[in-house]
Amino acid sequence: MYTITLLPLRDFKKLGALHDLKARKKQARHWKREMRSGNRQIFVCEEDGAVIAEGDLLYDANDPDYTIPGQRVELVKLVVKKERRGQGVGTAMTAFLCEEAWRQGFSEISLGVNKDNAAALHVYEKAGFDTLLFDGEDQWGAYVKLLKRL
Repeated sequence: MYTITLLPLRDFKKLGALHDLKARKKQARHWKREMRSGNRQIFVCEEDGAVIAEGDLLYDANDPDYTIPGQRVELVKLVVKKERRGQGVGTAMTAFLCEEAWRQGFSEISLGVNKDNAAALHVYEKAGFDTLLFDGEDQWGAYVKLLKRL
């Protein structure tokens, strides 16, 4: 069985189980700055002491599709270890993050997902992300912004 907990900044290196933190040094510094400022909370799913998934809540994305102070929070960077995909871990993380957002007083949660990521789209649809906020493309490809009311 696994547990989902808030990752303290002192344990940031645990994310190395999911990300090549050296190759993503600039992004990792950004994530740490957001954690320090309180703009990002990182939650990890661990099994037998090993990190198998991560999901973050972002409070100010400077984009009202994603975040509205006191109303809407963004679910970002949901990652499940490859060998654990298709086993319900992503579904559990999504449910946990939605519940956590509700506990924190938010009435909505948003996310962005690539349109070619069928597995993630399926998880989010099952979780109730049923309002389309945006359908378009950026430099990384076609994606949608979805919303769930809590």
